[in-house]
Amino acid sequence: MYSIRQEQMREYIEKKNVATIKELRAMFPDVSLMTIHRDLDALQSSGYVVKFRGGVKSVRLEGDPEFNVRMRENNVGKSLIAQKALELIQPHTAIFLDASTTNLALAKALPDINLHIFTTGPSIALELCRLHNPVVTLCCGTINRKNLALSGQNTLQMLQGINIDMAFIGVSGCSVDVGFTCGTEGDMLVKRLVIQKARTSVAMCDQEKFNCLMPYTFAKLSDVDYLICDSAVPETFARAAKTAGLNIL
Repeated sequence: MYSIRQEQMREYIEKKNVATIKELRAMFPDVSLMTIHRDLDALQSSGYVVKFRGGVKSVRLEGDPEFNVRMRENNVGKSLIAQKALELIQPHTAIFLDASTTNLALAKALPDINLHIFTTGPSIALELCRLHNPVVTLCCGTINRKNLALSGQNTLQMLQGINIDMAFIGVSGCSVDVGFTCGTEGDMLVKRLVIQKARTSVAMCDQEKFNCLMPYTFAKLSDVDYLICDSAVPETFARAAKTAGLNIL
């Protein structure tokens, strides 16, 4: 377990993206410099930050946190989102699940019904092997060892040839100004193409994602049909979503 101090450090660094050791010492004047460095070493080992001489930066500057880090984040919220998503899924349809950990929660909750499921997440494909009725297709491509997602030219070429009734897309950050964002160019290209191909597109994000801005925008609010969140969205976002025709569940 992280200490409260380490959580405060992590939140401060993620908010600012980059922080100096001097700033962190000012935040905790009763703590020694050695303790500050030990806390940062722990956060770096967990994949939240990267240390450099004189300071530290959030890993969000370099893309999403590693898969095992995201697996530990807000699992209750992901389960709530998954239960809402299940209400949209109809038997005998083709759905797409990207490699997000929220979609892994959806795969774990999915009942054993007749579906054709496409995914770019090897972990999701393995989870779906517990079911007997769905046909599961793991898209080809190059695997990103950090987020365990498949992407690249082969992935895009394969997706061009399939038809999708409903796509479920994980979101790393979202805002009224820039829309839905993610951490890598490869993921952006896959998510953008899938949204174009799908008859209905569903973005999924928890409350914390409204405070995040990732490097790549894959969709505007008006490009997506539904947004599923684990709690009420900010009022400014709700108004913008209504104007854009985005339904919030």
